[in-house]
Amino acid sequence: MSDDQPVPDTTAGPTLHLDLREPHRHLVGVSLRFTPRTLQPELRLPAWTPGSYLIRDYVRCLEGLEVRQGEAAIPARRLGAACWGLSLACLDPVVVRYRIQATELSVRTCHLTADHGFLALAGVALQVSGERWHPHRLTLELPGGWQAFVPLPGAGDGSWEATDFDRLIDSPIEVGPHPCHPFRVAGVPHRWVSWGGDLPAQDPAWLADVERVALACCDLMGVAAPASEDYLFVLHLLDAGYGGLEHDHSSVLQFGRRALAAPEGRRKLLQLVAHEYLHQWNVRRLRPAELTPIDYDRVAIVPGLWFAEGVTSYLDQLLPLAAGVGTEKDLLEDLGADLSRYLLTPGRHVQGLRQSAEEAWVKLYRQDASSPDSQISYYLKGAVVALMLDLHLRRHGSCLALVLRCLWRSHGAWGRGYHQEDLITAFADQVPDLAGLLPHWLESTDDPDLAGYLADVGLKLVPEPASEGFLGWQLEEGSAGPMLLRRVHRSGPAERARLQAGDELLAFDGQRLRRPDDLAAFVAPSRQGELLYCRDGRVRTTRLTPDPPAVARWRLVIDPLLDDERAREKRQRWLSLQP
Repeated sequence: MSDDQPVPDTTAGPTLHLDLREPHRHLVGVSLRFTPRTLQPELRLPAWTPGSYLIRDYVRCLEGLEVRQGEAAIPARRLGAACWGLSLACLDPVVVRYRIQATELSVRTCHLTADHGFLALAGVALQVSGERWHPHRLTLELPGGWQAFVPLPGAGDGSWEATDFDRLIDSPIEVGPHPCHPFRVAGVPHRWVSWGGDLPAQDPAWLADVERVALACCDLMGVAAPASEDYLFVLHLLDAGYGGLEHDHSSVLQFGRRALAAPEGRRKLLQLVAHEYLHQWNVRRLRPAELTPIDYDRVAIVPGLWFAEGVTSYLDQLLPLAAGVGTEKDLLEDLGADLSRYLLTPGRHVQGLRQSAEEAWVKLYRQDASSPDSQISYYLKGAVVALMLDLHLRRHGSCLALVLRCLWRSHGAWGRGYHQEDLITAFADQVPDLAGLLPHWLESTDDPDLAGYLADVGLKLVPEPASEGFLGWQLEEGSAGPMLLRRVHRSGPAERARLQAGDELLAFDGQRLRRPDDLAAFVAPSRQGELLYCRDGRVRTTRLTPDPPAVARWRLVIDPLLDDERAREKRQRWLSLQP
């Protein structure tokens, strides 16, 4: 390097500038500026975002990539689907420009319209080789009247500072002309921002109840205050939808306005709040070792997802009740619905819980017509096993909360990732027989002893049979058109009749089938008949014999034969999350 060449500032990290001033085009203009530390830097766009275990290939939304160094255009050599290599003549600052198509509305993608913008930065920010652990600066240009809601500390000049690349892409951005409602949890600043309806304005008790749920999460973890020093809630209120994604200092929620208006809607949304807020500890900071650090380019097999998501799914129903928001009756109804869904999923006898977690990348997020017969969600069965663990621990004077607190002190508080063996040890330290019992529950496709554990707290599951014979199929919902089969149950009457998903039902024993109600009128239990159907444009016939009525659902109820004073006391302590 000659004496008259400027010495590059190698302490300054990249600056990501986002231009959202033309939201009607649904394009985000991106400018990435950095001072290279090598003459051969690489640029990579993450393939997935933590908390959503599927390769998303965000690069499909990137267009118009160009690189300049001063006045010179620098060719970007494609090294992979989402990786580019640069060859530089010097270490002068580099500017990378491109656009991101923002047309997909979910908690893990980008959406920009005339009403709002939401950016999951894993799908926006290129990672510069060698810069991952250096500070990153974020700047935004917005339409007039809009403001930005970003879970990053401000730099005082209208920009935001991230300590490193991980913190940057863990910071979802919501922009728009939205009201913002500040409140505090144990003295820690929180903000609530809604798009699609101002929930705190519509429900004056909402923020107070969210605060109670947040404090219940702190109590559960045995800490005095939240893990984040400044927390942001973003809610998208949609016509229909449900979902959430956790971050270190924020969470993004989606919920349907119609669902919210239903009698159970408010508590369901509070449970979603509890779920994502508890992730502040469980999974974000108390993190599986396989995600420490995160590899944004490829799949990481994480056997402990049953703990990260299943335990959180179990506790999200109990936390509002423990916070004083909700009733025991509501809790039993919600927990019973989950247990019913579990018992009515045939795939639980095919896929074990550990296997479900390890196959998350290729199965859970890629559902098809056969999925219920071949797999079980690690959210759902994980919650069932968490229930069994909690009640088993309580038989021996401990509880799930104590295990969480121990793991937090030994791993989460230090940023130390845990392995599956660490989880088993933590449970066995409380009750030794879990050293053998828990691995069995993780590997087995047998049902755990639900009846026995529920009896400990005076509860039982009661089956409710269907009123019609079991046909072994499910129809496409919400359509006034043809009656199409959405799913054919494995080993059921429809499969024995050689039907398959996508078939159109036309008539049974000469009687035209126009709507689902016709099935009950014409297809009686054990009555064999001729079914006329259409597949691939050809009309065919088959013989169909319904099975006797199956269990339509299971209800969780108080068992009057078991509900003595001791059972009631144990149930009260369990439901309130008291050790």
